[in-house]
Amino acid sequence: MRQIVFRHQARRELDEAGDWYEQERIGLGLEFFAEIERLLNRVTSNPEQFPILYRGTRKAVARRFPYCVYFRERNQHIVVLAVFHSARNPEAWKSRVK
Repeated sequence: MRQIVFRHQARRELDEAGDWYEQERIGLGLEFFAEIERLLNRVTSNPEQFPILYRGTRKAVARRFPYCVYFRERNQHIVVLAVFHSARNPEAWKSRVK
């Protein structure tokens, strides 16, 4: 299985979203993290199942929460570029692709 590497900004987005859900309801933040972990397990087992959107960057959509994970495959690693709420402008993450 491939190792997951988070870019700093993506890790911050993930943590902030989990904190927000936890403040909304105790335990909901943990449920959010569990959902993202399930999604990342799917990504690491078969990244090619997710569509390429821009310069080799793929998009994985969470099932229970309105979040998408944008990632790239690099040297047997999965590099997470962004963890975005679906209401955010999807063009914003493109500046992170080099």
